[in-house]
Amino acid sequence: MVSPLLILCLALPLLLLIFFQNRRNLNKWHLPPGPKGLPIIGNLHQLDSSILYLQLWQLSKKYGPLYSLKFGLRRAIVVSSAQLAKEVLKDHDLECCGRPKLLGQQTLFYNGSEVIFSTYGEFWREIRKICIVHVLSYRHVSRFAPIRQHEVKNMMKKISRNASSSKLTNLNEALVAHASSIISRIVFGRSYDDEEAERSRFHGLLNDCQAMMVAFFFYDYIPLLGWIDRLTGQQARLDGIFKEVDKFTQEVIDEHSDPSRKRTTENEDVTDLLLQLQKRRSTSVELTDDVVKAILMV
Repeated sequence: MVSPLLILCLALPLLLLIFFQNRRNLNKWHLPPGPKGLPIIGNLHQLDSSILYLQLWQLSKKYGPLYSLKFGLRRAIVVSSAQLAKEVLKDHDLECCGRPKLLGQQTLFYNGSEVIFSTYGEFWREIRKICIVHVLSYRHVSRFAPIRQHEVKNMMKKISRNASSSKLTNLNEALVAHASSIISRIVFGRSYDDEEAERSRFHGLLNDCQAMMVAFFFYDYIPLLGWIDRLTGQQARLDGIFKEVDKFTQEVIDEHSDPSRKRTTENEDVTDLLLQLQKRRSTSVELTDDVVKAILMV
């Protein structure tokens, strides 16, 4: 276990350099008012992710519908009125359509090679077109209706069996399992609830990915202190989860690319659709395996 005191001593010179540099840069910005934070870390210590929506609402009562926050070296503008939100999202959508590039998201989604975390531009527009026209079209979504109906019946049967035997049903767990079963069958063409080992692996990857998506990395807010993520093992954990995700998605692609696999219109899934587009080379962007994996992750 690395000593926090050792980390502080190693980081102190960099922290001082960042502090004075950041103070000079702030004079160039004309930002809305907001709560005062601490040097370097800004308002990070004042926010709790579990009740963030309440804290942002309370701050809007004090600082108005438009105020600023500081997350390390990142500046954020909070919009909390319908009128301003409409102006930002409709009138200035191109200026505000990007997302911050956070380490966990960029790593797990192959440097934003999909429709959610990619930078707005030609690549994003083409990937969005692929998803809307080829993956989420009315024809394809309608074809998956029997899968959804079958999984709903299965969930209802499980709840009914529990009720008949006077057993409690955890609806949260039942709905999560129901949703993951539908998604896995539509995207991968198989259910991971049939085999205990595969189910544990699949749900374990989902839980690990969700944890890394919201995990705190020094690199995201103070890039020069990114080495602390390696020192604490956070970077190693992220890299390990990504390797498992990449291995899983590669197995899916290999399974669907197997010439001996029986494939019909009825059992065609999202992976089949993407691999067909990849083979035909009918898109303006190259659908590499990494791009296909990133879309599957979404």
